[in-house]
Amino acid sequence: MAYTAEKPPLPRSTAELRETIPGWGVDLDPKDRPAVPMEQFTRDTGAHWDFPERQVEHWPRERSIEHAFLTPVFGTSCPPKGLSGAIRKYAYRAFSEATTAHWMLLMAADRIDVVESNVGSLLHGHPDNPITETGVLAELTSHPIRSRVGQHRADLKHQPIDPIMVAAPYVLMGGAAYVLAKAIMNRARPEAPYRLSGR
Repeated sequence: MAYTAEKPPLPRSTAELRETIPGWGVDLDPKDRPAVPMEQFTRDTGAHWDFPERQVEHWPRERSIEHAFLTPVFGTSCPPKGLSGAIRKYAYRAFSEATTAHWMLLMAADRIDVVESNVGSLLHGHPDNPITETGVLAELTSHPIRSRVGQHRADLKHQPIDPIMVAAPYVLMGGAAYVLAKAIMNRARPEAPYRLSGR
């Protein structure tokens, strides 16, 4: 069983593994390990339990279909909510962690969560400030060219698309707000009376 002290049984014997997999078991002899003699292996880990105490589950948590049950300890700081939470739960319920669909759904849920958070902060009267919160002002004072040119930075490849990724949600929200405001103004505007010609 997972999370217990005993070692799970091997699906095949040691001799069979050594015959079928080249190099299997090369470090079984302690003399062949690079860490010997400094390595000190002891089975006394200090653990006072055979199975760890289970954390209380206050709401149904997402769980990989590979696991028979929820792990003994799990995070609770960001419970799934809204559309992004529904997508995350579906990704865990419908797809294995070994599939691309599982991870693509989780990444899509992250992007949707960002939009949900932006809209939520706007509705609560505390909208995000893209000027101060994205670090744009630091670009003017922190040597933007010298810190990039000749520094072999790994993030240089995606920097051209960073402004699009950062600005796109604000542009989309601004466009949606404009369309909504225009529709409301058109409905509120009284219609001009129909005039007959004087002839």
